Amino acid sequence: MKDLARFYGKEAETPLPSRSSQVPPQVQLVTILDEDAGQRIDNYLLRICKGVPKSHIYRVLRSGEVRVNKGRIDQTYRLVEGDIIRIPPIRIAEKAIQSVPGAEFKILLEDSHMLVIDKPAGVAVHGGSGISYGVIEQLRAARPDAKFLELVHRLDRDTSGILLLAKKRSALTNLHEQIRDGQLDKRYLVLVHGDWKNPRQHIKLPLFKYNAADGERRVRVQSDGLASHTVFTLLKRYGPFALLEAELKTGRTHQIRVHLSHSGFAIVGDDKYGDFALNRALQKAEGERIAFKRMFLHAHQITFTHPDTGKPVTLNAPLPPECERFLKSLERTSV
Repeated sequence: MKDLARFYGKEAETPLPSRSSQVPPQVQLVTILDEDAGQRIDNYLLRICKGVPKSHIYRVLRSGEVRVNKGRIDQTYRLVEGDIIRIPPIRIAEKAIQSVPGAEFKILLEDSHMLVIDKPAGVAVHGGSGISYGVIEQLRAARPDAKFLELVHRLDRDTSGILLLAKKRSALTNLHEQIRDGQLDKRYLVLVHGDWKNPRQHIKLPLFKYNAADGERRVRVQSDGLASHTVFTLLKRYGPFALLEAELKTGRTHQIRVHLSHSGFAIVGDDKYGDFALNRALQKAEGERIAFKRMFLHAHQITFTHPDTGKPVTLNAPLPPECERFLKSLERTSV
């Protein structure tokens, strides 16, 4: 309910009452601002009507109950700044109403167009698949007056590092164009187990997404998969381990993890594509080596063109302390 109120704000003529209220829900009239212009009406309604089944959203669109500037539209209509949308009474199921604890994260850059944070490992970027909420929901809860806040891209739950968010729809559109055109330069630090030979190595393997028997999303190398390209640079060896910088030339799901696993190099702590026996062993300290209980994959640098100023921006996020301590312990054991 708070999420709906945040989007409607002062634009709605009447507030949407809670399910427990005795006042029946009323028609909403919402004026589209610049941040929402350009998106399809169905996507807009799906975003602001949290908890409402997708089938219901499309039903009210087909029935003509949703109108723009007093006229009927279909689900493909793209919103224009100044449009007035009539949204019919929509009840939200009680189970969808939940309290999300607000949270802030380490900020690397923030202005009127963007927010860039250093996401910790173990935190999902958004709710779903059994996760009640993630970074985006927590940030919205912590910033109830924010008119617009959307993820530009995603990081795996167990990956730490740089995460871009847009505070204006124009910024989101611009950054998505940069991603599609391959203009974003994203670099990761990753620790692998194995005898890495080359100072610099290109891996080009097509990746195919599928669902495992338990419903979990997985990726594998497959000839009819999407073309994928990662460039790895050797930074330092630690005995049987190697610290690499991974440069993404494409941005496929689990790209770094699958490219390395398929090539015979397990990422330390990767519980999906890694060496499970090695991961169990590393979770316990041995001699000078300390225990390590996360995946060693960190988005440490990104370069992009600022969507407002047009100037290049490079941001860095240092390795988390637990990763630094683990490398130091490996250094002691490999001497």
